[in-house]
Amino acid sequence: MRLDKFLATCTELSRADAKKALHGGRVKIDGAVVKDGGVKVSASMVVSYDDQPLTLSGPRYIMLHKPADTLCSTIDEHYVSVLSLLDIERRGELHIAGRLDADTTGLVLITDDGQWSHAITSPKKRCAKVYRVTLAEPLSAEAKAALEAGVMLNGEDKPTLPAEVEMLAPTQLLLTISEGKYHQVKRMVAAVGNKVVALHRQQIGSVILDPTLAEGEWRHLTAAEVSALRP
Repeated sequence: MRLDKFLATCTELSRADAKKALHGGRVKIDGAVVKDGGVKVSASMVVSYDDQPLTLSGPRYIMLHKPADTLCSTIDEHYVSVLSLLDIERRGELHIAGRLDADTTGLVLITDDGQWSHAITSPKKRCAKVYRVTLAEPLSAEAKAALEAGVMLNGEDKPTLPAEVEMLAPTQLLLTISEGKYHQVKRMVAAVGNKVVALHRQQIGSVILDPTLAEGEWRHLTAAEVSALRP
């Protein structure tokens, strides 16, 4: 990796600021000042910025308990971005693997590993997601059967894939789907003549939202959780 890219990756510096730091003599390799950003950095070299050693961290994998009135976006808009909840270096390099609506709570996965997140979000991968759905009216047996068989959504040319439905109460269910259509859960429920009043995602693949995380809290995924979602 080039030295200027290494410096920008390991710090909060932009590429332009990294070049300024190099020209200012603030970067050293093995104790010697280096100003050429094109120098190749090897694993055996000790790179320091303002005499602080730098290390190139590996990919990051984060689980966040999303609160309501936050956006799965990289920028703050009408509501704040979920990324603003992370007190973490190089936050701008992270992206969200599978979005939730502003009013939906629950499990959000955040990473800087594009291949890993693609395995979660790509429709071809059919990664299952489990939602706890609260309805305006009790779900009838006919509506439950329709969801389990697949329903035609408004504007679509073929029905959804069959869903798994577990009733928790007359107006509350666990719904497992393996697609990621726009507003899919709300549209599926509307297609059977009901309405979602609260929606919470509690599982992606085999990764379950950590029950110790309060809304707005986050933690790094374990190695086993990362591997479980790896393509």
